Amino acid sequence: MKEKSVSEAIKFRRSVRIYNPKKSINSNLVKKCIEQALLSPSSSNLQLWEFYHIKSENFLKNVVRVCFNQPAAKTAQELVIPVVRLDLWPERINSNVNFIKSSNKGKDKEKIKGAIEYYQKAIPKLYRGSKGFKSFFNHIKTYYRGLKKVTYREVRRNDIRIIGHKSTALAAQSFMISMAALGYDTCPMEGFDSVRLKSLLKLPKSAEISMVIGCGIREEDGLYGERFRLPLKEVYFSNLQTAIDIILCKFSN
Repeated sequence: MKEKSVSEAIKFRRSVRIYNPKKSINSNLVKKCIEQALLSPSSSNLQLWEFYHIKSENFLKNVVRVCFNQPAAKTAQELVIPVVRLDLWPERINSNVNFIKSSNKGKDKEKIKGAIEYYQKAIPKLYRGSKGFKSFFNHIKTYYRGLKKVTYREVRRNDIRIIGHKSTALAAQSFMISMAALGYDTCPMEGFDSVRLKSLLKLPKSAEISMVIGCGIREEDGLYGERFRLPLKEVYFSNLQTAIDIILCKFSN
């Protein structure tokens, strides 16, 4: 099968709720799509994600049950579960530092030093300071600093969680587009019992499940309707002045 172009894959991708039980998908190709998803951007390149590829029939049944037996899970041939692992930031820092040291020999030493200091000082300060009293103190300190100058404000625990989920969601989208390029269908699901699903996957308490993605090939009635999207003019702003005009217009009405 000839792979679709990026534009074709984006247009082909739909959230398919019912999959054809007679049409199989290749697990190795699904794994390849997960590997391609790892090329996605992530905050500070920490890659605080894991992907669980569910293929066995018995395990699928257990996961489907905690997804409330919804059709997008129940009829899927395989499931892929992207997981946010904020707790792995120390290991990911070490991986980045080791890569920088090994791949930049003979290059600008000051740039290398700056990159390493970023990972060994700035990132730990952000992630360690996002819990408990430190989180509250950092928030207050950031607020007052922001009164005087441009300031990075996302320093609390929930801010860090959002960062992790944003990065993981980018990778999940890359996975679904890669699947679409092969003619495979997917459906990202948020409806699941996260506690029971984490228990099934034997995940630590600190891990968070981003979504569950059903995989297969669509049935004729697998789509629940035509695609609806807001027109570009409602969501696209080409310059700051346009946005300001709209805000002023709303206040004047």
